Amino acid sequence: MADPARARKLADRIKVIIAKRLDRGLRDPRLGFVTITDVQVTGDLQHATVFYTVYGTDEEREGTAAALKAATGLLRTEVGKNITARLTPTLEFQLDAIPENAAHIEDLLREARERDTAVAGLAAGAVYAGDEDPYVKPRDLDDDEADEADEADEEE
Repeated sequence: MADPARARKLADRIKVIIAKRLDRGLRDPRLGFVTITDVQVTGDLQHATVFYTVYGTDEEREGTAAALKAATGLLRTEVGKNITARLTPTLEFQLDAIPENAAHIEDLLREARERDTAVAGLAAGAVYAGDEDPYVKPRDLDDDEADEADEADEEE
């Protein structure tokens, strides 16, 4: 098992190598506007999962996935030439769902804000069902009641 710091450095290096190679271009018309978001390398440095996003429609995502799968050998060769590891890791491309997850979270936050606004509107016009302060407080005794209470205490 390799050092986790070494695995992270290798993953970062693979990310840069693949991004530069894709920036120079592949001769595949299916390849869309791709961004490499992350690379994760296994502990034994034998396998690398490359996460990417594609700007565009679902058809462009599917085309880009097919183009990356077809170019895996070329990209692995490029990685092997530019790293100092004894073995070149296998590459697996995985579509990153970060944009979709971020959009879903934004929708949930917007819905929560709308509900909070609705609740605040209802609370503004609300009246208490009973007393405003429901806690029992000690009674203030009138002077006559205070005298009677003192007499009752003296009799005991």
